[in-house]
Amino acid sequence: MRLAFIADGRSPTTQGWISLFTERGHDVHLLSTFRCAPLPGVASMHFISVAFSGMGKQGERGEFRAPGGTQGIGLRSVMRHWLGPFTLPRAARHMRKILETLEVDLVHSLRIPFEGMLGALAQPEIPLVASVWGNDFTLHARSSPGMAYHTRQTLSRVDALHADCKRDIRLAADWGFKPDRPNVVLPGGGGVVRGLFKPEFPEMASLRPEVRKQLEDLPKDSSIVVNPRGFRAYVRNDTFFRSIPGVIERVPGTIFLCPAMAGNEEANRWVAQLKIEESVRLLPKLLQGEMAMVYRMSKVMVSPSEHDGTPNTFLEAIACGCFPVVGDLESLREWVADGENGFLVDPDDPEALAQATSRALMSTELREQASKVNQDLVDERADRDRVAISAERFYKKVIERGTTGGREGEVEF
Repeated sequence: MRLAFIADGRSPTTQGWISLFTERGHDVHLLSTFRCAPLPGVASMHFISVAFSGMGKQGERGEFRAPGGTQGIGLRSVMRHWLGPFTLPRAARHMRKILETLEVDLVHSLRIPFEGMLGALAQPEIPLVASVWGNDFTLHARSSPGMAYHTRQTLSRVDALHADCKRDIRLAADWGFKPDRPNVVLPGGGGVVRGLFKPEFPEMASLRPEVRKQLEDLPKDSSIVVNPRGFRAYVRNDTFFRSIPGVIERVPGTIFLCPAMAGNEEANRWVAQLKIEESVRLLPKLLQGEMAMVYRMSKVMVSPSEHDGTPNTFLEAIACGCFPVVGDLESLREWVADGENGFLVDPDDPEALAQATSRALMSTELREQASKVNQDLVDERADRDRVAISAERFYKKVIERGTTGGREGEVEF
């Protein structure tokens, strides 16, 4: 198949999904809404600036940081929500010209804002698929009148829909997605690489020296908790940091690993304010293999988010045997039975998070029981090889439907 993706090329979720198809020999073209490094196997790459995506300072590995860093997350989001929709028409005209030269079989927008909106407004005369990412409906769509309008326009235009949870397929109908059009529920990042994300413990030799030293210097026999989410507008890291003293009181010696927080001013302030320097390790952004190692070392993974679909970090953590303590969200209830294979907590309640984390740390039996359940769930619903087969089948059905004018319903995994 000849495929075009409209996506943020910097995103690990984008990279994971696209590589499903480059690895299987498909002709793939990327129209990225942010400048990024070339992706392996992609036939051509193009940059489309939308919603001020050309602003900011380029960081490592093709990332962009807006002026103000973490402090600017809220202001940046508000600006994009209220003013971003006005940038769509010009960007869509640019995109349509590029698509006309590519002659692809299918266009897939990864995320509704602003990639799906671009695809819908460009009106390509080829099948258009959109992916829903975790907070597209619950956060972004309701953030401004312009975002609501373009979300509804996108859902009424797309020929098929991909989401990483059943909740978003249900919500899509409220925003105009027609029930007779194809839809599929698959992990947004392409699933879990089971050869890497598994409970078995490999050698640390594959880690970068600076990361290996930090992990080797951890106190022996300490209980380890990982928060893999970094700083995002919808993750309650204030709740996370406030929960730490309560965990230390119940389980002395617990160490908290925080990837992608090294050098973050807000994280440093919380650590100093709560006097938890000895218990917290603010790590740099980790490579995939390094994240797998951290998950294997950790007994518990915490993610106090207010908006989410099925985070890739959640899937990778449970694949490595971590016990998940996550925000009580409808999307995560599709995976977690509270008290059986994880805990669901109020992301606004530090004491509830501390209690749940401590309970998981203190019960080996509970963690082992949860791991057995979660290994089966990952194998059945998130194994990367199975996801690739299902995604290919889904695309072929959408393309066939576009050429025959037929109607297909939900595509099963």
